[in-house]
Amino acid sequence: MSRHVVGIDLGTTNSAVAYMKNGKPMLIPSPRGQRIIPSVVMLDMNGQLLVGDVARSAQVAMPDRVIAAVKRQMGSHATVSMGGQEFSPTEVSAMILRELKGYVDREFGDGEKEAVITVPAYFTDEQRRATKQAGELAGFVVERIVNEPTAAALAFGLDRLEEEQHVLVYDLGGGTFDVSIVEMMNGILEVKASAGNNMLGGEDFDWLLVDWLATKFRKLHGLDPRRDIRAKSLLKEQAERIKCELSYAETAAVHLPVVTMKDNKPAGLSLDISRQEFTVLIDPLLLSTMDCVRRALQDAGLTTGDIQEVLLVGGSTRIPRVRELLVGMFGKEPHSEVDADEAVALGAAVQAGLKSGVLADSGLIVTDIAPFSLGIAVAGQRHGMKRTGIFHVIIPRNTVIPVTRTDRFYTALPGQRAAKVEIYQGEHEWVKNNYRLGEFLLTGIPVNWSGHEEIDVTYRYDLNGILEVTAKCVKNKKEQSLTVQDALERQSAEALARSSDKLRQLYEQAIQHEEDDIPWDEDEDIFAAEDEEETDERITPEELRRQLRLFDAKLEKLALMSDKEERKTIGQLRRKLKDALDAGDGDRMAQCLEMITDFLIEAQLREDT
Repeated sequence: MSRHVVGIDLGTTNSAVAYMKNGKPMLIPSPRGQRIIPSVVMLDMNGQLLVGDVARSAQVAMPDRVIAAVKRQMGSHATVSMGGQEFSPTEVSAMILRELKGYVDREFGDGEKEAVITVPAYFTDEQRRATKQAGELAGFVVERIVNEPTAAALAFGLDRLEEEQHVLVYDLGGGTFDVSIVEMMNGILEVKASAGNNMLGGEDFDWLLVDWLATKFRKLHGLDPRRDIRAKSLLKEQAERIKCELSYAETAAVHLPVVTMKDNKPAGLSLDISRQEFTVLIDPLLLSTMDCVRRALQDAGLTTGDIQEVLLVGGSTRIPRVRELLVGMFGKEPHSEVDADEAVALGAAVQAGLKSGVLADSGLIVTDIAPFSLGIAVAGQRHGMKRTGIFHVIIPRNTVIPVTRTDRFYTALPGQRAAKVEIYQGEHEWVKNNYRLGEFLLTGIPVNWSGHEEIDVTYRYDLNGILEVTAKCVKNKKEQSLTVQDALERQSAEALARSSDKLRQLYEQAIQHEEDDIPWDEDEDIFAAEDEEETDERITPEELRRQLRLFDAKLEKLALMSDKEERKTIGQLRRKLKDALDAGDGDRMAQCLEMITDFLIEAQLREDT
């Protein structure tokens, strides 16, 4: 039996999962009916991992237990702290993906699941590898990583297979920016060029607002609220709200009775900020995105007049100034009929459909590009001196993949018997400023004291981002190869195994904690209705499921504000609810609905009194 293949947008701010259904990409909602979820993770007081809205709502109250925007640290060796424990960015991303996998398992049942996961076009090999590992830690099979602008173009182009045009995809999300130019030719989508910035997005706009608010607060009260972790989280929450509100309103009001304490008294902030003031703050960053647009056009050999459509992707494109800049450059209104927050996930589902064969008869063909130049370290003349560490490009950036390129080199010294091949990715002329991907040694070169031996180096780069490098001595045909992705994964296999064990133990501890706290008798039906005849048989199973998922969300939020005893009852209710949903038993679902309704009513009465 073939496995299900889904597409995932693992975003800085929000994440989503989708699949192909009846020839159309469809998002898989959460049990609460959410099409996208916040990419926020929390480790609560009980050691339980929470992902999504509940985690985000706890950011201000418990900032030391919540992690957000971890995508910006993917591929780095940094760790992040959550609830007194240290995690790698890959591990935190795996927690988000594991939450999404739960939705997939609920939709399709048991069995192996494969995921096509999107990344910014300007993600390095190391960042792509970290994303792939996060998917594997979450329990997915991950054989394909796809660029986010390419995915968005797929979502846009699926219903336009007969059209011929150049589309510019402007993707400004929560943490990254990409621009890609895609040529659509009767069902063929060919990426012509990409440019971007992995450290530019809505998060940066938020922090500029935080600094602005902090400056206003400091003038009023003489202290910097950013030194207080909770005050800083509160200002960040306000900044996100202001940014969204100013996308449709000319002004936004800030009224915070308590930001922090001064001399044991509450110090607050009350003011208005205009859209114009916000635009002044972020305009230098937005103007830098237009520099990337111009570079992509130049790399593609096109002008603004060659672009027929501009496609907006990412929540930050709702900022009016973004549309204003693009209209000013291209003289046409951008497209936004594909939801900016959902386009990447929907396009990932299209790529998943191509990979699984579901869209085999569609005629859709996609080609992508190498986002960075690939090459090796060589010695040569620079500025009149013989230098080592020069970056020689073999596959230039924006080369359509798959691609194979061979360049000829020469041994550096007379009598040289071996040559080290160092593999790099980047755009700088010196390898020390680029990303090192690996190295290997070609041995068995014939001794030549009178001249230099010829060495052919071949780069093969495929659609999955796997680079195979071969060095061959021309004279005796001796060769050595290295598959970069395999080599890098062998190096990180031990670390990946440690992460897998760490996450497994964390989830097991959370489950054990619940079982220790809540007395449980498998034979006791603690939710048996007192009068089964009162169950409303007219409610359809679909309606029951919908109501139970809504109630599950309410219980989840209520647990954060409850004492230990009440959390025990909530835990019982949620587990029974899950069992009933998984079983699909209408009677059990109806019983759960009745008991949860009674519990929530009683909880509200206690709060009111």
